[in-house]
Amino acid sequence: MSKQTKISFGETMLKTRNFYALKRVFSTQKANNPQICIVGAGPAGFYAAQHFVKKLGHAQIDIYERLPVPFGLVRFGVAPDHPDVKNVIHTFTKTAKNPNVRFIGNVNLGTDVSLEQLRKFYHVVVLAYGADENRTLNVKGETLANVIPARQIVGWYNGLPWNSDLNINLDGETAVIIGQGNVAIDVARILMTPIDELRKTDITSFALEQISRSKIKKFYLIGRRGPLQAAFTIKELREMLKLGGCSTVWRKEDFEGVAAHIPNLPRPKKRITELMLKSLEEQKPPSGKIFNPVFLRSPLEFRGNNKVEGVVLGVNELEGEDMLNRKAVLTKETENLKCDLGITSIGWL
Repeated sequence: MSKQTKISFGETMLKTRNFYALKRVFSTQKANNPQICIVGAGPAGFYAAQHFVKKLGHAQIDIYERLPVPFGLVRFGVAPDHPDVKNVIHTFTKTAKNPNVRFIGNVNLGTDVSLEQLRKFYHVVVLAYGADENRTLNVKGETLANVIPARQIVGWYNGLPWNSDLNINLDGETAVIIGQGNVAIDVARILMTPIDELRKTDITSFALEQISRSKIKKFYLIGRRGPLQAAFTIKELREMLKLGGCSTVWRKEDFEGVAAHIPNLPRPKKRITELMLKSLEEQKPPSGKIFNPVFLRSPLEFRGNNKVEGVVLGVNELEGEDMLNRKAVLTKETENLKCDLGITSIGWL
């Protein structure tokens, strides 16, 4: 390692508050010890660090993170009413306290330091920073005001710095969520949970204050395939079915022929399908807020002038022999739903 290389790297890192930590790192390196760099202090980064600690106990491991604090999605992605899921932080903290592991926050790869520089200073560089961009629907009106990716809403109520001033309007009565995964259900549940219950969680104060004034009364959860292909899990569904002050309303036509497939389903899918059918059979006239899962629909267009006012949905049919992996195919039929808030929850890139 040349003196010039050290100076170049130091000048780059001087822009961050961690310069002296980095200086200490390089001045105390032992020539015979593997020097490992992990970029990203989320679950993937810490699981990688745990593995290196276990298999290479003498290795020096530096974990870089663009945020000032570690733990990534465990801290900023898990719903605030799911504290049990965050318990893994205790395990990660033990790893962080290992004398051979250093956490270095406020360092942005590509801005504060380059990948080329890291490769010069370390024997191994692990990139564990995950997906960073939202998938898009590529439909007309997707950029209208109050059409918001679920990821931004999750960051907003969990305290992610760049989502703290999210421009979300909760003054309307109806929200549409495109996607039927656990994140979609998490967002619906948080925005529909009674405010006194939310106060018991670690939700951000600014999100709590805004949700307390929310006028949203109905959430549509839109999925392009059927109940047998839904991506949410039974835990999240049970939480919605038990949510106080909220009724789950299913559409009977979405479940035609579903019961006949139950004997041939894998156990996890069998249990969640039975739960949906049981809820459908016990369905009563709705009261309070309404959670309305809708299957076999694809968004074709968001409509509105200054902000979203509705969504056009295409009606789908399923094709394919594999019941759990059937493909959604658009028909010529469409439906229109009025909405005041549109949320996209279709994954990350």
